[in-house]
Amino acid sequence: MNDLRFLLSYLGPYKRDIVLSSFFVIVETSLELFIPILMADLVDYGVMTGNVEYMIAKGMQMGLLALLALTLGLLYARYAARAAYGWGARIRREEYRKIQGFSFSDIDSFETSSLVTRLTSDVTILQNGIIGGLRPLVRSPLLFVMGVLLAFYMDKELSVVFLVTAPLLGISLFAILHRIAPLFAYMQKAVDKINNAVEENVMAIRAVKAFVREEYEEVRFSKANDDLMKLGVKANGIALLNLPAFMIAMYSAVIAIMWFGGRKMLSGGLLVGELTGFLSYVMQVMNSMMMISNVFLLLSRSLASARRVCQVMYVTPSVLEDENPVESVRDGNIDFSSVSFRYSAKASEDTLSDITFHVSSGESVGILGATGSGKSTLVNLISRLYDVSGGTLKVGGLDVRRYSFSALRKGIGIVLQKNMLFSGTIRENMKWGNPDATDEEIWKALAIAEAVSFVSAFPGGLDYDLGQGGVNVSGGQKQRLSIARTILTRPRILIFDDSLSAVDMETERRIRKNLSVLEGTTKVIIAERLSSLRDVDKIIVLDNGKIDEVGTRKELMARSTIFRQIYSAQEKGGGRNA
Repeated sequence: MNDLRFLLSYLGPYKRDIVLSSFFVIVETSLELFIPILMADLVDYGVMTGNVEYMIAKGMQMGLLALLALTLGLLYARYAARAAYGWGARIRREEYRKIQGFSFSDIDSFETSSLVTRLTSDVTILQNGIIGGLRPLVRSPLLFVMGVLLAFYMDKELSVVFLVTAPLLGISLFAILHRIAPLFAYMQKAVDKINNAVEENVMAIRAVKAFVREEYEEVRFSKANDDLMKLGVKANGIALLNLPAFMIAMYSAVIAIMWFGGRKMLSGGLLVGELTGFLSYVMQVMNSMMMISNVFLLLSRSLASARRVCQVMYVTPSVLEDENPVESVRDGNIDFSSVSFRYSAKASEDTLSDITFHVSSGESVGILGATGSGKSTLVNLISRLYDVSGGTLKVGGLDVRRYSFSALRKGIGIVLQKNMLFSGTIRENMKWGNPDATDEEIWKALAIAEAVSFVSAFPGGLDYDLGQGGVNVSGGQKQRLSIARTILTRPRILIFDDSLSAVDMETERRIRKNLSVLEGTTKVIIAERLSSLRDVDKIIVLDNGKIDEVGTRKELMARSTIFRQIYSAQEKGGGRNA
């Protein structure tokens, strides 16, 4: 309940709509409760005496009450819908904002498919909880209390029936709810698995087709789908027990009332209209209990979803901004001093340990090492996508934790190993780097990235639509567009995370030569190929998360066994094989 209470705090301006909706339900229910009294009078003093005028008058009163109740019901529907969808939009907005503030380590603690479900399906369930649950939540207790009071007002002896049937119905409904509540949490986890299966299949569709694994993926999806179906069938099967429990209690009450009421009528202690009105109240009380059980069903499902949404909302980001952050990066100096890092506090050992080196502003530095040696992790620390676990990391002479996120990440441009382009035109993608960039500036950046030739050949040039994820361009073209986009940020530090792997060596050589025009910009180049590091000022060789050596190619040939092995395998060996 604390999770739901927390999320209700996001109602904001929609609290007024909730109050108005509740008010309309209360008035509507009160009006409906008077209809059985009017019906009893119509029967006893109109039908039984043949008084047509009295019957018309009472009928008109009943019709007026029904019309007013209908109008109030429509008003409730309008305000409840506005409150539900407004509340859902505010929760989604806040949850999305929260996710945007996550560091990489925070995001790593959730599956992508689960985050999508929590933003969509779980919030929709919360909205449906208000749309489908607010009316019975307000209406059913009022119907129950007033129905019982009015029934006692009409006949105290017959009302004893409630004291027997109502508790029995309540116990059975509670047992049903207790059994069904855990299933709703399992159902949402099953939805996560379906989203995960679909997401992985669509993103890796080329690999799926290349390895002819369509049938395997269909089986994997079918299993997740069947699991959700089975949970849904089980949950709904238990929920449907509500109906027979309700029917048994209601008909037992009706039979008992007809039996005892009939005996009272025969003895002259009860009129026909009074018995009819009393039966109406019985139906209302029983219906109210049925509505209460449905409210608890909705509440159980809403609580399961609220808990999942709050698991995102309660996360305190592991990487936080300084209270008084610095808003600009002065220069491209980089200083690592005894830096260590591990992805989790529970990890048995550091991913990086005792990393110490200095890069002067405007220098070019290469980072070389075997797969898994920690190259990408190291550069992620520079832009503070992760926080160091120990030691000090400075950029521009200041600890990276002193900068605001926007200042640090605008000052550091990263061309990622896995390039991501977005739906839209080339121009729109380029303006991710600089929203104010002119076409002239975009073409200059494309020229540095050796992308002018193919962009000019596209229909529409900069207005060419790349499609979702850049599906209309090759891997090499995608890399060059990503480089141009990053250059447009005018960064103090430019990081290439193995981002020239998909271009041929001649194009790579020209790009490296073009980058020399970016004077004063520090360049950090992660590469698997030594040819990508020909023009750098120095190379850092990593080995299992530690620095093996730092120096020029000549110095490393003399001091680093790892560098000599790489050189022998790639350049010396490559030349001989050629």
